[in-house]
Amino acid sequence: MTPRELRCGPVAEALALLPAPMSGAQAETMLLAIAMQESELRYRRQHGNGPARSLWQAERGGGMVSGLLRYHDHRVRDLAVGLCAVRGVSPDAMSVWTAIEHDDVLAAGLARLLLWTDPARLPRLGDEEGAWQFYLRTWRPGAFDRGTPAQRTELRQKWARNYAKASSEVQP
Repeated sequence: MTPRELRCGPVAEALALLPAPMSGAQAETMLLAIAMQESELRYRRQHGNGPARSLWQAERGGGMVSGLLRYHDHRVRDLAVGLCAVRGVSPDAMSVWTAIEHDDVLAAGLARLLLWTDPARLPRLGDEEGAWQFYLRTWRPGAFDRGTPAQRTELRQKWARNYAKASSEVQP
């Protein structure tokens, strides 16, 4: 899948299912950059069979699945359950985790909701470092947390490339 296909397809469909304030260029840029960082827009299962699924690589017990379905703010939780209803998925962690492997619209919607849970505003367009910090807070990537200094540097450089690609797709 290309960034354009993801943006014009599943991301656009998902954002249309959520309240209007959740849409916009900043949200689209973050969603594209994170999906490219996590899956290269190719892998819907972590390393072919790992615990994470979807283009955004969500784990069943992580924030994008279990976390949203049990979120302390009922507005966020209700939106997650509503996305499940629209997509015909039972709002339980196993069903959602199984579905997002193939339902990119549901996965994109949940990814946007996870970003929404961060108390900070989305980074302004072009703020690649702010976007990196936002990604680290919301996704908490294990490869970064457990990585060596060299691996962390490589992941940070990968983010710079992915954020630039996402930005050029959203604001050519």
